[in-house]
Amino acid sequence: MKRTIITYGGYFERFIATLSTKELRKLNYIVSLLETEERLPTKFIKLIRNGLYELRMKFGDNIYRIFFIFDEGTVVVLFNGFQKKTEKTPPSEIERALKIKEAYYADKRPQY
Repeated sequence: MKRTIITYGGYFERFIATLSTKELRKLNYIVSLLETEERLPTKFIKLIRNGLYELRMKFGDNIYRIFFIFDEGTVVVLFNGFQKKTEKTPPSEIERALKIKEAYYADKRPQY
């Protein structure tokens, strides 16, 4: 299986600019699994709600999450990412990702 992975809105690019070279290497590995593997364990991805997923990465003592959606079966759209500092994913981060998802679909709709 080969999925196409795209980003939307520059959020993902701004997030990865904050990562170290080693963190970025690990993230690239996890993204490559998302690109090529049919199924991934919850160690790497988790459904949040309404078709919104989080890509999960742990590096040393740091925990990172990147929100994404599946679009049209093989396209994965990466949204915002953040360093997780609490036990649960902050609701404000989830709401932000859901707003980005809405904007993505609004931009994707044909304009008449």
